[in-house]
Amino acid sequence: MQYIELKESLKEFTIFSLADIERIDSNFYRRRLNEWQDKGYIKKIIKGYYIFSDLELSENILFEIANRIYSPSYISFEMALSYYHLIPESVYGITSASTRRTYKFKTPIAEFSYRTIKHNLFFGYNLINYGHKCFKIASIEKAILDYFYINPDIKEDSDFAGIRINKDIFLKQVNKKKLYKFLEKFAQKTLTKRIKCFLEYIKRPLKNTSETSI
Repeated sequence: MQYIELKESLKEFTIFSLADIERIDSNFYRRRLNEWQDKGYIKKIIKGYYIFSDLELSENILFEIANRIYSPSYISFEMALSYYHLIPESVYGITSASTRRTYKFKTPIAEFSYRTIKHNLFFGYNLINYGHKCFKIASIEKAILDYFYINPDIKEDSDFAGIRINKDIFLKQVNKKKLYKFLEKFAQKTLTKRIKCFLEYIKRPLKNTSETSI
């Protein structure tokens, strides 16, 4: 298979694997991948996964890649909170939830980190379409719960303030009934207590005008 043939066959792929290539050409010579990397035609993301070097990266594309290279997974935690504008800071790296073991990939395009959640907690994510492609990301309610789930030390007002949650956006966008419904599935008394304390904190008015992003 020539490079032009490969690119035409996989033109709809954001990221492709060796298995994807072998489905097209069962006799594919694997060393061609090294040749094409040396020529700058493709980039290796992690072992067995590649992108075309001229791919224009965007947040949506990075999210889709995150879903693909470590599956099953969905975008969550800090990255999802940033996506919903709940926190003001840009997040370093793409953070995801997965039922597989905690892992981190440092790649030429981004750092992808995955935190383990139990199999029964792998729910509450949305499928977001962009163009003819899509990616999985936690709903705003599940992103909050996932974040508290992996950060058990966040339990007091000073901890809540440190997250710098935008209260206005939280109160406008978060469905509390949905939040509590999801919370029941975690079946953790300590998590429930912390979330209730956090919601009380969110409802309280700001202490002064300088706390614009808390």
